[in-house]
Amino acid sequence: MSEATTKRPALQSLDEALQRLLSTVQPLGLSETLPTADALGRVLAEAVVSLIYVPPADNSSMDGYALRAADVQAAGSVLPVAQRVPAGVVGAVHQAGTAARIFTGAQIPIGADAVIMQEQCEAVAGEGLGSVRVNAEVQAGQWIRRRGEDVEQGATVLAAGCRLDAAALGLAASVGAAQLTVARRPRVALFSTGDELVMPGEPLKPGAIYNSNRFTLRAMLQGLGCEVIDLGIVPDKLDATRAALREAAAQADLIITSGGVSVGEEDHLRPAVQAEGSLDLWQIAIKPGKPLAFGRVADKAWFIGLPGNPVSSFVTFALLVRPVILRLQGASKLQPRGFMLRADFDWPKADRRREFLRVRLNEAGGLDLFPNQSSGVLTSAVWADGLLDVPAGHCFQRGQMLPYLPMSELLT
Repeated sequence: MSEATTKRPALQSLDEALQRLLSTVQPLGLSETLPTADALGRVLAEAVVSLIYVPPADNSSMDGYALRAADVQAAGSVLPVAQRVPAGVVGAVHQAGTAARIFTGAQIPIGADAVIMQEQCEAVAGEGLGSVRVNAEVQAGQWIRRRGEDVEQGATVLAAGCRLDAAALGLAASVGAAQLTVARRPRVALFSTGDELVMPGEPLKPGAIYNSNRFTLRAMLQGLGCEVIDLGIVPDKLDATRAALREAAAQADLIITSGGVSVGEEDHLRPAVQAEGSLDLWQIAIKPGKPLAFGRVADKAWFIGLPGNPVSSFVTFALLVRPVILRLQGASKLQPRGFMLRADFDWPKADRRREFLRVRLNEAGGLDLFPNQSSGVLTSAVWADGLLDVPAGHCFQRGQMLPYLPMSELLT
């Protein structure tokens, strides 16, 4: 019996592998303070607590007239306009029997209890600011945004572990947070091994391939807010691979490689990691994917070795590496959100592994299948807008509802 057969690890489920990764890798616990405008995509290390009410005072949600509802006994009532209150100006105390011209966002004058939108009014010329004819009934409180309606003073508006998007930055700014304390960017070293790899722009000699994984993985790391240390293509030699690992571990929190992790494969990467640290070879019951290497280099940096096929590398990163990187940043939400959607195709042949099919939403609200699901066909990942999660041993006919993972969740 061959060594590859005797030492082949048993298949483990995706959930088991992810649990092992996340229970081993802990948050870095390092933070920095940034201007709020520069914190897009970062993970909050400290919660944002509002020191103010938002809005800070009752204000108008419409352009119109502020008044007392009791002063409008019926539609058609005419009131003199006593003042004009634009946004940013605090008006005088409201006098009974009058109206105040008011604009969206302006503070409600003390004594007024309603706003009538200008479309339901008619300006009447006269002395001073003239008068207004109110052509609708008025209810106390209408078109008024109350003090603290959005945010109460002392409320936590953004919790630690929140990944900051555009809306979160706007919310932080709305409570006056000029700076935010965020997790330090994970430093991730990335390199490729293999004498067959060449860079785009170089001549493609016989037997060579362009190094697409380097570009895919680098972009996915940057999309997750990582500081990428790109060590390029390492010569396919043991001493060169060991030197690259030592250089990476001296700078990085995590080292990512692709290729050379299949069981029984003749490659310098596995012995190099074992010589410089420790390594486990896992076989994950997913398709595309399956081989994964996880270890530690020089007791300084975590190591994850991904499969070499482009789609296998892409999918394995999205499902297993992405949560690890978010874990390093202390993010509270590690898993992508999935949705149950209808498959508009048949899948007659079940696989013993859990499959992630490249699919795309169609105009009917269902999912279409890319015709070639090979792990080497990177065009499928470009065409698709998500992955269909098919349980192991499962086949289905069109019309079945299955979990769908959007690329927008997997790539950010």
